[in-house]
Amino acid sequence: MLRWKEENGNTALLIKGARRVGKSTLAEAFAKKEYDSYLLIDFSIASQEVHNLFKDLTDLNYIFIRLQIIYGVSLTPRKSVIIFDEVQKEPYARQAIKHLVKDGRYDYIETGSLISIRKNTKDIVIPSEETQVCLYPLDYEEFRWALEDNVSINLLKQCFETKTPLSDGINRQMMRDFRLYMLVGGMPQAVSAYIDSNDMSYVDAVKRRIIELYDEDFMKIDTSGKASRLFRSIPKQLSNNQSRFKIGGVLDSHDRPSLLEETIMNMVDSMTVNIAYHANDPNVGLALHGSLDAYKLYLCDTGLFVTLAFWDNEVTDNLIYQKLLNDKLNTDMGYVYENVVSQMLKAAGRTLFYYTFPKDEKHNYEIDFIVTNGTKICPIEVKSSNYKTHTSIDVFCEKFSNRIQNRYLVYTKDLRKDGETLCIPPYMAMFI
Repeated sequence: MLRWKEENGNTALLIKGARRVGKSTLAEAFAKKEYDSYLLIDFSIASQEVHNLFKDLTDLNYIFIRLQIIYGVSLTPRKSVIIFDEVQKEPYARQAIKHLVKDGRYDYIETGSLISIRKNTKDIVIPSEETQVCLYPLDYEEFRWALEDNVSINLLKQCFETKTPLSDGINRQMMRDFRLYMLVGGMPQAVSAYIDSNDMSYVDAVKRRIIELYDEDFMKIDTSGKASRLFRSIPKQLSNNQSRFKIGGVLDSHDRPSLLEETIMNMVDSMTVNIAYHANDPNVGLALHGSLDAYKLYLCDTGLFVTLAFWDNEVTDNLIYQKLLNDKLNTDMGYVYENVVSQMLKAAGRTLFYYTFPKDEKHNYEIDFIVTNGTKICPIEVKSSNYKTHTSIDVFCEKFSNRIQNRYLVYTKDLRKDGETLCIPPYMAMFI
């Protein structure tokens, strides 16, 4: 954002992200710190007069004067910023960006959810004068900052880079800390609820309200309810250890494949889910070989994932959270670890890919994630236990030996080297 401001003059800044991820808070905090004054228009509650201002741009002087009077803010050319909050609620304001930026008097920041859904943009010209940035839920480092821990992550990074084990005792404590992140998640409201109350049932109620907001958004773009059913089926699909996302039992058999593809892409655009494509040819340039016919879906936030997985009760009880925190609940946590690794890779700017190949007539080998590093690839296998076998990676690396740089097994024990495979605890996955 600072780089955009320093280089600005030709674009508005568009902050994209899921609902309740902190876009508005971030935009306003940035405006307060970096500008002499700012004017914030929240289009979800703005008056009709404000909405109407952007339907006729023939007199920008009049528009700026009316906005300053309505909001009681004095704007200074080149020292003030105007924030269009929830800009998808007023498509004409987004269309106006082209002319406002060209005018050059002020900077502009836009925030919005479901920003690229066709329903919100089909009648307007999408401006090319936008610099787009994505805001994700708090990553693990930001979560530790929220808990006033500014030391741990730097030390963990040093251990990862030097391949230095911590010790089993320290790893157990670090794993407990990391499971807390998995349970609370990175949604700012949930993190604040935990800090304020230290009550996981209260945190769970906050997360449920966020999920219900997502359901409302999905109903706006798909009144049939299919998008909402697809979203809620993600934990079940991952827990079944399927090699791809399957729509059986979610959508009707007569639904067109093109309708499914549009629905899935709308969900991905909303940034409430992360998609991992099957890499048909696992090599550098993964995007050239990603498959739209085979993919997996993950939730954007693992805290929301945990709440959705235990949705059968009105509120997930503190006892369940306590057992999850202490790794004492008799349930397979593999799919939760897989979701959190997907979230960490996505927050690091990675596009998600995975790979499957035949083991025998009925079974497949699977590489959970593949990332690139220069001209080589790095396979990643995720386990929920201390079991450090990695057959899939071994066979994969033998099959594609000339393409491999590093190989990683994410498991729950301390960092160890096992042959050519680096076994790391999940809190180090952010460094891959």
